[in-house]
Amino acid sequence: MGVIKMSARTLLAMAAAVGAGLAYGTTSPAPAGARPVPAALTQAAAAIAKELATHCPLAPAGDTESYNRCRQHLYGDSALRAQLPAYLIWGRQSKVPNATLRQTNLTQFSPEVWTSMYAPLFMFNGKHTVEWVPEEKSFLVRLQAAFRNRLAPGQFPYPFWHEEAKWAMYENANGLMLWINPDTLKVKAAQFTDRAPNPLLHAVAPVNHGKHDNATWLWTDARGVTQPAVSLFDGIYRADNPHLKAMDRQYRDLALQMRESQCTSCHVPNNPDKMSRLVLLSTPVHAAGEIDRLIRSVKEDRMPMDEYRTSYALPDEAKKALLQSAEEFKATVEAAKAWEHRHQAVKPTAPAPVGRVPGMNVSSNQPQQVAK
Repeated sequence: MGVIKMSARTLLAMAAAVGAGLAYGTTSPAPAGARPVPAALTQAAAAIAKELATHCPLAPAGDTESYNRCRQHLYGDSALRAQLPAYLIWGRQSKVPNATLRQTNLTQFSPEVWTSMYAPLFMFNGKHTVEWVPEEKSFLVRLQAAFRNRLAPGQFPYPFWHEEAKWAMYENANGLMLWINPDTLKVKAAQFTDRAPNPLLHAVAPVNHGKHDNATWLWTDARGVTQPAVSLFDGIYRADNPHLKAMDRQYRDLALQMRESQCTSCHVPNNPDKMSRLVLLSTPVHAAGEIDRLIRSVKEDRMPMDEYRTSYALPDEAKKALLQSAEEFKATVEAAKAWEHRHQAVKPTAPAPVGRVPGMNVSSNQPQQVAK
């Protein structure tokens, strides 16, 4: 067979093409016994990576406009949301070496909660890989990412800095991991990590928000506005949505009923009972995403739980009051969604200014962020 001659320019072009493929989207070679990556997953991963790089690109970590654009896109008919199941679990990668998802405490979210409050906190460059992980019996899409650590406190779903180690991992995150169910090709779990194989995508200027009391998940800022604003449907529902006031009132009533029924002592971000699969009910958006589960669990006497993690039935009157509040809140949330759907041709109003964490010594409406 004759030798095929190629010019130096051709060889360089081929090398560049291979390098680009390795940088922006690769499928790791499958070792013996591993499952090959389906073409549909390769295509979906590439679409998600491109979408994230386009609508959630790298920007200054405190760029609110960039964050809002990312948030509004992901919450809509995005490629990412199309790959999400009825619920997914989310959290940081465990610091324990080789810890599996089953061994890691994670939080359960509905797609609308995760795409509106958590995923938009990250920025992407489009580079990703897809591989099979036999220990998890799942495919893994790794996305290079960076975290928006310099946003105002009201733009986080709750004060992530209530735990120093959690906030540090968020600030230094360099990757997002999407765990894919091999049967459905849907995302079953998502994690952020500061141990991705790629370097940080930009220099991190740490922010010190001060010590958190591990109890205040909603607060009122100096202007009398409840924060975090993102947990009140801000920027997702239009300001003229006629159901907003009713949702706020009904959530407050629901929160009171849950507190009296001992339902809020567990379902809060600091996870006092160390549940392996936490469900948050501490803000209106979180509660709206889990309202069906809440109603079902109360009806079936699977919550609340006692100090030994044993569920028990509420007294009849308390159960009736809690279910009534939950059903009313659910009905109004559904009405608000229906109104938004009918008016979807109209662009949502810009999110309201976000406020400060209580106790911070600031003289303006903007939160003070102190570099460490």
